[in-house]
Amino acid sequence: MAASGKLGTFRLPPLPTIREIIKLFRLQAVKQLSQNFLLDLRLTDKIVRKAGNLTDAYVYEVGPGPGGITRSILNAGIAELLVVEKDSRFLPGLQMLSDAAPGKLRIVHGDVLTFKVERAFPESLKRQWEDDPPNVHIIGNLPFSVSTPLIIKWLENVSRRDGPFAYGRTQMTLTFQKEVAERLTATTGSKQRSRLSIMAQYLCNVQHILTIPGRAFVPKPEVDVGVVHFTPLTQPRIEQPFKLVEKVVQNVFQFRRKYCHRGLGMLFPEAQRLESTGKLLHLADVDPILRPRQLSVSHFKSLCDVYRKMCDEDPHLFAYSFREELKQNKSKNQEKEHKESYRL
Repeated sequence: MAASGKLGTFRLPPLPTIREIIKLFRLQAVKQLSQNFLLDLRLTDKIVRKAGNLTDAYVYEVGPGPGGITRSILNAGIAELLVVEKDSRFLPGLQMLSDAAPGKLRIVHGDVLTFKVERAFPESLKRQWEDDPPNVHIIGNLPFSVSTPLIIKWLENVSRRDGPFAYGRTQMTLTFQKEVAERLTATTGSKQRSRLSIMAQYLCNVQHILTIPGRAFVPKPEVDVGVVHFTPLTQPRIEQPFKLVEKVVQNVFQFRRKYCHRGLGMLFPEAQRLESTGKLLHLADVDPILRPRQLSVSHFKSLCDVYRKMCDEDPHLFAYSFREELKQNKSKNQEKEHKESYRL
């Protein structure tokens, strides 16, 4: 690795603009993949600045596309930048950047949903979870179609301290549709409060740090874009397995306009639903007529802790799915109707 003094002074040589790169390689955003290119380097510089101090950092960029944010990261004094790009059309333009920044840019043609980033950077970067975050950052202008499943995947990695978080409390700076950014950061009682709010906030400090107007992108999306910064917490606000928390939160928010007892009831088989829901709410000390958006992370902690005890007492409870029960009941009713019509 080069000395940090040299890293700090590195600047890319003059290169074709992003617009010229798009023209040169005949790149077009694919609507089905919800691709939108950010061409204004002042804005890409701003996103990278918001990620924090990147001097000597190892950065993992997801969805670099034609390389706008990639350029800004390379100019930020980093030690190494790893980009993972699924769309092969963007590889020649990224290779041009790699040639202009020898030893700085590593390109992987692959899928961020399956790429094993925990093997990508030196072991020496790893920090204890309780320590300051490692000098590893994730930055990305995500296609809208993958942004939600990807952040859920990474939040599960945070809970298990693996994947990108095998290095410690790796920070993430990512773009989302503005509405999704608002959900991720929504406070208790807010209209935007949702499943994403709880899943992100019980594991991370989450900040909506920047809004970029849709007109800055090509093609222009119908919505503005929010940039969100995530720093994993040293101690999660709910200390239960990710899948258990996810199940409780999903059930509550599937009836977001109803009282919370409605969604919580779906955690239990029909025969015991009323009694078990009452028990859960009583032991968790949660008012059954609060709306889902009125529930704080502390409320969800209590609900998850009590639900976990109930699952420990009944080993079959966690595997229960009310949708599966509905399907089975429907099938039984159809079979019954068929038998009755046959007798007639």
